[in-house]
Amino acid sequence: MPDATSLPPEHDALTDRDPATGHPRPPRREFKARGSFVKRCEGCNLPELNCLCPYQVKAESDAQVWLLTHSIEHFKPTNTGRLIGDVLTNTRVFTWYRTAPDEALAALLQDPRYAPFVIFPDDQPDYAERVVGLEAVQAVKQQSRIPVFIILDGTWRQARRMFRKSPYLDTLPVLPLHTERETRYRLRKPASKAHLCTAEVAIELLRQSGDENAASVLDDYFDVFNDSYAESRYYRKIEEPTAAMTRLLARKAGDAPR
Repeated sequence: MPDATSLPPEHDALTDRDPATGHPRPPRREFKARGSFVKRCEGCNLPELNCLCPYQVKAESDAQVWLLTHSIEHFKPTNTGRLIGDVLTNTRVFTWYRTAPDEALAALLQDPRYAPFVIFPDDQPDYAERVVGLEAVQAVKQQSRIPVFIILDGTWRQARRMFRKSPYLDTLPVLPLHTERETRYRLRKPASKAHLCTAEVAIELLRQSGDENAASVLDDYFDVFNDSYAESRYYRKIEEPTAAMTRLLARKAGDAPR
């Protein structure tokens, strides 16, 4: 989706072999960007000048987020998908393969405990019969199933290709995100202010589906990431905590409701 370097232990996102053929993959090079040689914190991957770790706060949510991440995104320090996993402990990250689905993802899609929804715009007629609204999310909650938001984590062009080239997603309902929120992401230039990054998509989905607290924590954490990374690009340290930093520190100290 519009937009990890940190992956769950049960899943090796950077496997050296193609899952369909078993053939070795060509060597990958780490993503190189401005600031790629800056000394980074091993915990949050941000420049140590403005480490994000003091502001990490966990939150619970009824819904889960599963990221289907384009392989290139794993190497980008500006990827925001990993922020979701920092906040929501049940987040799962899978690498998108053109030739075959991730085996762990394929198994989970068959698990009746989960009700997965593919997050994608409803702007094309050929899958209109699969499009559902937020009422479908509430319905699966009433069935004691766990709603899952599958977010395609990549650029808009990559996300559209992932949607079209992933037949194992073709039977899943499509949940479009309708929001008036404009992106606040400052580390990449979007084609439109309506194009939210991955973390912002998750924030709005959580908020609209009733996970208000988780959405608020993730929103603050995203703002801290956004500000910290932007300032680090100019080798400036944030001396005074921002409003979002203050709220997260209060939550971490137990002075705010979780």
